[in-house]
Amino acid sequence: MNDRIRLTFLGAAQNVTGSRYLLEYQNSKILIDSGLYQERELRARNWDPFPVPPESLSAILLTHAHVDHCGFLPKLVKDGFRGPVYCTAATAEIAAIVLKDTGHLQEEDAAFKSQRHSKEGRQGPYPAVPLYTQADVEATLPLFNTAEYGKRIAIADGLEASFHDAGHILGSSHVRLYVGGNGQKHTIVFSGDIGRWDRPILNDPTLFEEADFILMESTYGDRLHEDSADQPAKLADIINATRKAGGNVVIPSFAVERAQEILYHLNSLLLADHIPHLLIFIDSPMAISVTKIFEKHAELFDPDMKRLVAADRSPFHLSGLKLTPSADDSKMINHIQGTVIVIAGSGMCTGGRIKHHLVNNIARSQSTVVFVGYQAVGTLGRQIVDGAKKVRILGGEYRVKARIERLYGFSAHADQSELMRWLSGLKSAPRRIFITHGEPDVARHFADFVHEKKGWATHVPSYGEAVELL
Repeated sequence: MNDRIRLTFLGAAQNVTGSRYLLEYQNSKILIDSGLYQERELRARNWDPFPVPPESLSAILLTHAHVDHCGFLPKLVKDGFRGPVYCTAATAEIAAIVLKDTGHLQEEDAAFKSQRHSKEGRQGPYPAVPLYTQADVEATLPLFNTAEYGKRIAIADGLEASFHDAGHILGSSHVRLYVGGNGQKHTIVFSGDIGRWDRPILNDPTLFEEADFILMESTYGDRLHEDSADQPAKLADIINATRKAGGNVVIPSFAVERAQEILYHLNSLLLADHIPHLLIFIDSPMAISVTKIFEKHAELFDPDMKRLVAADRSPFHLSGLKLTPSADDSKMINHIQGTVIVIAGSGMCTGGRIKHHLVNNIARSQSTVVFVGYQAVGTLGRQIVDGAKKVRILGGEYRVKARIERLYGFSAHADQSELMRWLSGLKSAPRRIFITHGEPDVARHFADFVHEKKGWATHVPSYGEAVELL
């Protein structure tokens, strides 16, 4: 019997999105995470044939419900995958919303691009057809199987897994995989996205005392975040200055966790009278739906958030909050006189309603665009924060005159010191740490940093690289 453990890096290898790791053991193949590539220059990989027949996969394990970790699932189902998808209950519920939204956007964007390319007499880098449809999403949802934190479950012959709170978004997990038979178990920890300590709403990330191998994210492995305690005050200053100028505050935001955390801080600022009582719009059907799941899973909240809810001061019911589920509701925002705060997706400005708000505000010097999350290379958000003077949005060119602000402290990803704090739980050296989910220079920097500080073996895998662990 072949007891080799083979690991192939199919995504988030010297880049940030498209998280996909294929593990092969004996006759089983499992995929840990199934994410979409979002970097413009890498999106074509979403269309590439999958390296193994999707129907040959025994199971898929999801660390969490961000689209760069779960958004490729319907494509695999479309191409033949029919096995179980394991994750926490909150992840399954949020993923259902994320995938339905993504399926809709795939269809909508394909129709828009097809029309535009036909008009302009050109072709894009990949077909102007949906990667998958909403029907493919509906076929995916029955495959979800939920797991409780800390409970070991059988995945395939010789393979077991347990999920542990990652403190990144609601329901997010580190996945610990147990591989081997006859009492010879080897452990592999997939970090997923590592959260932060002392953050609003969620509990702290789980620490591990031992692991043979670790796949570890490194999104912010070369830097320290700004002091999180300063971020609400900076947000208040931005809001107050923008109101004085007579513009709007536009916040591109991920619908999952980031939008809810912004509401948490706005609620705290309002309770302390640090900002005026302005209309606050959650202009994202997905964020609205995800917020309802947050309220459903209050058992996952940290103690401070539980106390707010018990005192009837939940940030999900703050003063002035307006939800705009329909497109007509969204359009009405542009007719409001005076300053409003708009929180809309997508967080990297790659699609969704945020593009329409940018069209209406990016060329207004009175308005402010506040980035509160990571902007991947090649995205519209990255172009803006890198100082582009002009940007292309929905087929038009716009001068960037709005005030552009970045608040790094809102990141749900651990920074370098927090990543090292996560590793500090280990009581013995792992055989090897694979540094993933980071831009090439960042991943290499963090790999060198870990080796220098700990003396542990690290490796930065490349796209498509396969390694035999044992």
